Amino acid sequence: MSFGNFGLAAPILEGVKAMGYVEPTPIQLRAIPLIMEGRDVIGSAQTGTGKTAAFALPMLSKILDLPKGKSRFLIMEPTRELAAQVETAIRDFSRFTSL
Repeated sequence: MSFGNFGLAAPILEGVKAMGYVEPTPIQLRAIPLIMEGRDVIGSAQTGTGKTAAFALPMLSKILDLPKGKSRFLIMEPTRELAAQVETAIRDFSRFTSL
Protein backbone atom coordinates (compact mmCIF):
# COMPACT_ATOMS: atom_id res chain seq x y z
CA MET A 1 0.00 0.00 0.00
CA SER A 2 1.17 3.55 -0.69
CA PHE A 3 0.30 6.92 0.84
CA GLY A 4 -1.72 7.66 -2.30
CA ASN A 5 -4.28 5.04 -1.27
CA PHE A 6 -5.36 7.02 1.81
CA GLY A 7 -7.14 9.83 -0.03
CA LEU A 8 -4.73 12.47 1.26
CA ALA A 9 -4.67 15.85 -0.49
CA ALA A 10 -2.22 16.09 -3.41
CA PRO A 11 -0.06 18.83 -1.82
CA ILE A 12 0.31 16.69 1.31
CA LEU A 13 1.37 13.72 -0.81
CA GLU A 14 4.00 15.97 -2.41
CA GLY A 15 5.33 16.79 1.05
CA VAL A 16 5.40 13.11 1.97
CA LYS A 17 7.35 12.30 -1.19
CA ALA A 18 9.77 15.20 -0.63
CA MET A 19 10.50 13.88 2.86
CA GLY A 20 11.46 10.51 1.39
CA TYR A 21 8.55 8.48 2.71
CA VAL A 22 7.95 5.47 0.47
CA GLU A 23 5.40 3.28 2.19
CA PRO A 24 3.38 3.64 5.38
CA THR A 25 4.46 2.09 8.65
CA PRO A 26 2.10 -0.19 10.62
CA ILE A 27 0.84 2.66 12.86
CA GLN A 28 0.18 4.79 9.77
CA LEU A 29 -1.62 1.94 8.00
CA ARG A 30 -3.98 1.56 10.93
CA ALA A 31 -4.49 5.18 11.98
CA ILE A 32 -4.66 7.24 8.78
CA PRO A 33 -7.78 5.58 7.29
CA LEU A 34 -9.66 5.93 10.58
CA ILE A 35 -8.70 9.59 10.99
CA MET A 36 -9.65 10.29 7.37
CA GLU A 37 -13.11 8.85 8.21
CA GLY A 38 -13.36 11.36 11.06
CA ARG A 39 -12.94 8.81 13.82
CA ASP A 40 -10.98 9.39 17.01
CA VAL A 41 -7.81 7.35 17.40
CA ILE A 42 -5.56 6.57 20.33
CA GLY A 43 -2.34 5.06 19.05
CA SER A 44 0.76 3.72 20.71
CA ALA A 45 4.01 2.75 19.05
CA GLN A 46 7.73 2.93 19.68
CA THR A 47 9.83 6.00 18.93
CA GLY A 48 10.64 6.41 15.24
CA THR A 49 7.67 4.45 13.91
CA GLY A 50 5.88 7.38 12.26
CA LYS A 51 3.29 8.38 14.83
CA THR A 52 3.56 12.07 13.93
CA ALA A 53 2.79 11.37 10.27
CA ALA A 54 -0.02 9.03 11.34
CA PHE A 55 -1.99 11.92 12.83
CA ALA A 56 -0.52 14.91 10.98
CA LEU A 57 -1.08 13.78 7.39
CA PRO A 58 -4.85 13.28 7.70
CA MET A 59 -5.13 16.39 9.88
CA LEU A 60 -3.41 18.51 7.23
CA SER A 61 -5.58 17.02 4.48
CA LYS A 62 -8.71 17.87 6.46
CA ILE A 63 -7.51 21.43 7.08
CA LEU A 64 -7.12 21.94 3.33
CA ASP A 65 -10.78 20.92 2.84
CA LEU A 66 -12.09 23.51 5.33
CA PRO A 67 -12.89 27.14 4.55
CA LYS A 68 -10.10 29.55 5.53
CA GLY A 69 -10.28 30.49 9.18
CA LYS A 70 -12.57 27.57 10.08
CA SER A 71 -9.95 25.01 11.08
CA ARG A 72 -8.96 24.34 14.66
CA PHE A 73 -6.71 21.54 15.79
CA LEU A 74 -4.90 21.11 19.06
CA ILE A 75 -1.78 18.98 19.37
CA MET A 76 -0.44 18.39 22.86
CA GLU A 77 3.04 17.06 23.50
CA PRO A 78 4.68 16.29 26.86
CA THR A 79 7.85 18.34 26.27
CA ARG A 80 8.91 21.44 24.37
CA GLU A 81 11.51 19.42 22.50
CA LEU A 82 8.91 16.98 21.21
CA ALA A 83 6.54 19.85 20.36
CA ALA A 84 9.31 21.47 18.30
CA GLN A 85 9.96 18.19 16.47
CA VAL A 86 6.27 17.81 15.67
CA GLU A 87 6.09 21.41 14.45
CA THR A 88 9.03 20.82 12.11
CA ALA A 89 7.47 17.65 10.72
CA ILE A 90 4.14 19.40 10.12
CA ARG A 91 5.88 22.28 8.36
CA ASP A 92 7.72 19.77 6.16
CA PHE A 93 4.56 17.79 5.33
CA SER A 94 2.69 20.99 4.43
CA ARG A 95 5.46 22.76 2.50
CA PHE A 96 3.54 22.50 -0.78
CA THR A 97 0.40 24.10 0.67
CA SER A 98 -0.55 27.62 1.70
CA LEU A 99 -0.80 26.58 5.35
